[in-house]
Order: sequence, then structure tokens, then C-alpha cells
Amino acid sequence: MTTAERYASAKEMYAKLGVDTDAAIAKLKEVPVSLHCWQGDDVIGFDHDGPLTGGIQTTGNYPGKATTPEQLFADMEKAMSLMPGAKKINVHASYAIFEDGEFVDRDQLEPKHFKRWVEFAKKHNMGLDFNPTFFSHPKMKDGLTLSSPDEETRRFWINHGKACIRISQYFAEETGIPCIMNIWTGDGYKDIPADRMGPRMRYKESIDEILSEPFDFNKVKPCVESKVFGIGVEAFTAGSGEFSLLYAAMNKDKCIPLMDNGHYHPTEVVSDKIPALLTFFDEIALHVTRPIRWDSDHVVLFDDETKEIAKEIVRCGGLDRRVKLALDYFDASINRISAWTVGFRNFQKALLMALVTPSEELKKLQDENRLTELMVRQEEVKTLPFGDVWAKYCEECGAPVDGAWFDEIVKYENEVLSKR
Repeated sequence: MTTAERYASAKEMYAKLGVDTDAAIAKLKEVPVSLHCWQGDDVIGFDHDGPLTGGIQTTGNYPGKATTPEQLFADMEKAMSLMPGAKKINVHASYAIFEDGEFVDRDQLEPKHFKRWVEFAKKHNMGLDFNPTFFSHPKMKDGLTLSSPDEETRRFWINHGKACIRISQYFAEETGIPCIMNIWTGDGYKDIPADRMGPRMRYKESIDEILSEPFDFNKVKPCVESKVFGIGVEAFTAGSGEFSLLYAAMNKDKCIPLMDNGHYHPTEVVSDKIPALLTFFDEIALHVTRPIRWDSDHVVLFDDETKEIAKEIVRCGGLDRRVKLALDYFDASINRISAWTVGFRNFQKALLMALVTPSEELKKLQDENRLTELMVRQEEVKTLPFGDVWAKYCEECGAPVDGAWFDEIVKYENEVLSKR
């Protein structure tokens, strides 16, 4: 059977459950997912060449990583050619591109240092998201940035955050698409601290000052992202879940919460937190990753929690711009372009599966306390011919179907990556 014939059959089966697969495909085409630039070079960036520090670490040494802007752009273009759906690009401040021998430190960054990122985004009709880089820098003092007790250290990083606000405004104005600017630090302590409140008060005051920089909240969406722990900061993090969520709740006029599903204790799931936050916030942001026992940033799979996250986004109306979607992982143990492609395609799959799930009918069963039938129907939905709907979506987006793209990765590795 052809893809069209298989899709026609699947469409009929879904229609019997009240699901319009054509509408689901059309909807997903409109939803951008932000692709993180840092998968392509192991989070190194272009403003330093030393190891990662500040509670962050990449494992693996697969050959062929990008080391120049040109290589990174080329790798991203190759990966994007294999991905269906709308995209944005997520950039860290450490990926500033300096021309003609110029270099400035992070507190002096300007929009001009990201001009080539804007050109790249415009070339592909995409928006840009942004992240201050509060790690891997000599002006981290004792592992601290915005929460440091040292005024000079804290001032440097506050000025960096303010510069990033200005750059985010530039991104939004140049692309015409709102920019999500995420504030995350790995500030914390390896062992039990004597003072937990002091660092958090300084962290709060620092974020307050960063967000005092003028910006248009319709164009720039600052976020505060939590962290449960990191390498070398196992006992305490200043930006805990409670801190970050409460900061966003108290400052709804100038920031939104961001949840990374790797930044919580192993028994917590972000899928359950999404409807809780959307009860109180007009907008939230997500970084989708795959933690294995901790924030290990493994490539996103089509696994249970990824599917549950997608279901809650769809059920709660999150695709109507309420939930800002981005990926965040960095695996250096496998081909990096394949890692990008697999993770992006899997999250797209999860979103499409959520869109073709008969959620209204299942909700009705729950509300009527028909819980036996609810379990039966939920299990039956799992064996519907979703793969045929996914193949149709890929075809309409001009992307290869499953089983038809990995040879492109192998060819690119042989012709490009292996020669670096």
C-alpha cells in the first residue's frame, strides 16, 4: 500500500473516534519547537575553548563536532532538512560570533555579535530564542555568579544578563517573532551550606536588576529555570524549583516560569506540573530532555514521559502559544546530527500522537466516573495506526519518513564530519 492509501485507512479509523487527523496535521505544522544550537558542539560555544564548568558536563568524544560558526550552521541545516515541522533556533550567549579579531567579554556583548544568527534565522524563516551563559567562565567565583557574595562578581553577571535582554529584544525585532530568554545558573554548593537564604536573596536581587533593563514583554519573554542539582553542586542550588516558580509567580508582568524535565527529583514528572502551572500562568516554557536518574541530558526518545508531556500540552490548550517549546540535551557519545534529528522527530511524534488522541471522549469518561471503560479505551488507543498518520505528516512537511533518513546521516558523516 502507498502512504496515501495507508493514511486514508488510518484517517477513517481515527474518524470513528471523533478525531480529525487532517486537522491534527495542520495544527502541528503551525507549532514551532526551538532547536538548541549547543548539541552541535558539546556546549562549548565560540567565546572560549576550555572545559565546561559550573555544574554542567558533556560526556563522550564522538568525532566530527562543529568548531566554527560555518560548521555549526551547516550541521544544523543538515539536521533540519531531516525534521518535519516548524522550528526556532535556541542560542546561548557563548555562541557570540566575533568578526575581524574583535572580542568582548560577556558583560559587553551587543546585538552585532549575533548578527549572523539573525541572518541564519531569517534565511530559514525562523525565530530565535536566547540564553545568558552563566557557566564556563573565569569570572565565576567559587562556582557562583548571580548569587555570589562578591559584589564585583555579581555585577559582572548582572551586566551580562542585561546585555542579553538587549540582544533578545534585537532578535524579536529582527525576526518579528517573540524571543524566549531563559535565565539559568548552576550556582550552589557541593556540601551542606551554612546559609541557604543569603544566596537566594542575592539571586533574587540580581534577577530583579537584570529584568529592570527595558524590554517589550510582548516581544521578549524572560524565564527563570530551576535546577535540583548539578556536578559539584549536589547539596544546594540557589535556583531551586520553589525559588524559580515563586519568582515567576510574583513577577508575572515581566517573566514566565520554565520547566526542564531533567531538573526535578526522579519521582517528579513535568507532565503533571504542566496543567498545575497553566491553572495560574497565561504562558509557561519547557525544555524537553531525557534524564536518566539525574539531569543527564540524553537524547529525547518517544518514551512514556515525553508522550505524557505532549498530551498535557495539547489537552490544556498549550499549543495555542501558551506553552513555549524547546529541546535541551547534549550527547557527545553519538553522531551529533543524528542526536538532533532523533530528538526533534520524537518530540514531534509525541505532539502529533497527542493531537490524534480522542481526549474529549476520554475526559468525558473520567468526568462520568466510567473509569473501567476509560482504562480500556486508553489502552486501545495505543494500537491505532499512528505510524501512518506520522508518515503523512512527514510527507506533507517535505521530510523523510522513518527508515528513510539515516543513510543521509551516514553520507554526511563520511563526506563532511570525518574530514574535520
